[in-house]
Amino acid sequence: MTHYIQSHLQTLEDESIYIIREVVAQFQKPVLLFSGGKDSITLARLAQKAFYPAKIPFPFLHIDTGHNFPETIEFRDQLVKELGVELIVRYVQDSIDQKKVQEETGKYASRNALQTVTLLDAIEEFGFDACMGGARRDEEKSRAKERIFSVRDDFGQWDAKKQRPELFNILNGKIHFGENVRAFPISNWTEEDVWNYIAQEEIGLPSIYFAHKRKLVKRDGAFLAHSDYLNLVETDEIVESIVRFRTVGDMTCTAAFVSEANTIPDIMYENKSSKSSERGARMDDKRSEAALEQRKKGGYF
Repeated sequence: MTHYIQSHLQTLEDESIYIIREVVAQFQKPVLLFSGGKDSITLARLAQKAFYPAKIPFPFLHIDTGHNFPETIEFRDQLVKELGVELIVRYVQDSIDQKKVQEETGKYASRNALQTVTLLDAIEEFGFDACMGGARRDEEKSRAKERIFSVRDDFGQWDAKKQRPELFNILNGKIHFGENVRAFPISNWTEEDVWNYIAQEEIGLPSIYFAHKRKLVKRDGAFLAHSDYLNLVETDEIVESIVRFRTVGDMTCTAAFVSEANTIPDIMYENKSSKSSERGARMDDKRSEAALEQRKKGGYF
């Protein structure tokens, strides 16, 4: 008798594909939130596999802060063209112009938190009842509190105390009128799993994930990409170094790692050796002990 032992990555892939198919089966108008980062790129590959040879049956949505890395936007446009999917882009700048949110000022100004209003407006505009994204439980403690189907109320708010049980992988997509769900198909993956899968599938990534020479702003011991979006102060130091980015957010709040790792094996080895977490380079998460959870309660993804 032949015994088949399924690999760890195959098990994760099967679970994620099951979740994506359940979203499409249970909801009327799902969408995939796509930033051009490694997690949403991995999610795009899983969605492609879930429905192959048919096309992906839902659009991608990007909430563009206007402060993105140009390499990420270029990669985003290239990938959606290759996949043949509809890309919907909504801009934080429009929310600012409409006086719905106010631009932050000062040294640590960022548009990251402002995305929430733009996202909720887009959900209402298109009537999306399920938004899939690449958040993972290992990223941050507030992420670990969420179920795979995370229900948001009619104001887009999330309550950690009102999470549904998900026994035996049974996903409950029933919602009341006005509510919507954030679904996390790779919730059970780790950062290492994502990199292993990218290597296995030979998935392309934006160049900023690999070591490259860049003009930087050294601030509070961290290295931020030099850009017109940063509000420079006297204590900031302009330097140039070879760096890479472990996670991708806004240019104003995503710090780089000094590194010469330009291959996936080198990156994985360096990540394992690092004493910092993946989101340790996200300056917006350091505003308070519960910064991300507070943003999520207000409707942030």
